[in-house]
Amino acid sequence: MDIEHLPLILASASPRRKQLLTDAGYKFTVVVSQIDESVFPTENIAPVEYARQLAFAKANDVAARYPDSIVIGADTVVDFEGQIIGKPRDARHAEEITRMLFSKPHKVITGLALICKSRNLKIVEAETTIVYPRKLTDAQIAGHIKSGIWRDKAGAYSIRDNDPFVDHIDGSMTNVMGMPMELFKKIYPVR
Repeated sequence: MDIEHLPLILASASPRRKQLLTDAGYKFTVVVSQIDESVFPTENIAPVEYARQLAFAKANDVAARYPDSIVIGADTVVDFEGQIIGKPRDARHAEEITRMLFSKPHKVITGLALICKSRNLKIVEAETTIVYPRKLTDAQIAGHIKSGIWRDKAGAYSIRDNDPFVDHIDGSMTNVMGMPMELFKKIYPVR
């Protein structure tokens, strides 16, 4: 299927996703999806399926408006012992999530969808990375909450190189950042 000349659209407002794609050499535009994530129930669904479902919904929403483009949808969730952890509602919720996640290993899952309506293209995948955290002190947790870095981040944190909160990871670092680039490059190599 000849799709390499079609425009590429990222259906996400995430600055990290945009930066990762740009750094990898992709040329694309950003059109933010208008779906309401809160209408997708988190009960009775596996975290990986939930991430795939949201990634597809985001891509599908934008693809309906741009049928001759290839639209990328992505959604990142944290799986803590089978429980889906999304973005915190407020500072108190962020602290609760931080205390829970930084007590033992957890999984970060990013659903990834590529859709082109006019070419009948629909690819929906997911990547999972295990994060092994460091035990945080009360002062570190308080500092994290005060920083506001947790806002709009699944699991109330945003991983960095040499992250003081993370001992090590098993899997893709870019996946934890919100865009599993190794998986994306397999699905859609840089042209």
